[in-house]
Amino acid sequence: MLRAVLFDLDGTLLDTAADFTAVLNGMLAEHNRPAQSYDAVRQRVSDGARAVVSLGFEQTEGSDGFADLLNEFLDRYLAQLSVSTTLFPGMAEVLTHIESLGLKWGVVTNKPARYTEPLLAAMQLATRCGTAICPDHVTHRKPHPEPIYLACKEIDCLPAHTIYVGDHKRDIDAGHNANMRTIACRYGYISDDDSADNWGATYVVDTAADLIPLITNLQQP
Repeated sequence: MLRAVLFDLDGTLLDTAADFTAVLNGMLAEHNRPAQSYDAVRQRVSDGARAVVSLGFEQTEGSDGFADLLNEFLDRYLAQLSVSTTLFPGMAEVLTHIESLGLKWGVVTNKPARYTEPLLAAMQLATRCGTAICPDHVTHRKPHPEPIYLACKEIDCLPAHTIYVGDHKRDIDAGHNANMRTIACRYGYISDDDSADNWGATYVVDTAADLIPLITNLQQP
């Protein structure tokens, strides 16, 4: 029986791409570079800030000046990380439904705690989620199972009684590596040349709302 649900953060629980886009385009304007579209940035968010900076400035990590651009981007993002960020459509109802069933839920993300913790607080989720595991809390990040194992320990729930929801292959791999059932989200930050159907998830959903009947069925004895 299902006892807990763990979520990836960006692209699964929260739609953060608008704030990433605004920060990047603010920097690009000051550097007299062309703006990037929301869709272009959206496809890079799951790969982190380095990928977003690389997109806008056409530089790779390690190239001259990249570190300064990345630090500037991260500082700006921290200052406005919840301006336009929202729960994905239907996700508010999903969380309420999970709580109404008496299930626990939490977050396992590769987003550093410096951004994750204030973001969850700003979205009024910090006191609701049972755990929020970031790379700062472990030795190995996803797809290694260590973050998921730690999350399960903190919410006192076995991996076999937990399911992990994500929008990237590394999320599904992390769940599998922890011997946990997984749900892949087609609505997430997936590049045009990728598909959630190819990751080997236990289940695949089109919308956040689709999680409600699925979780309900899994919670039944």
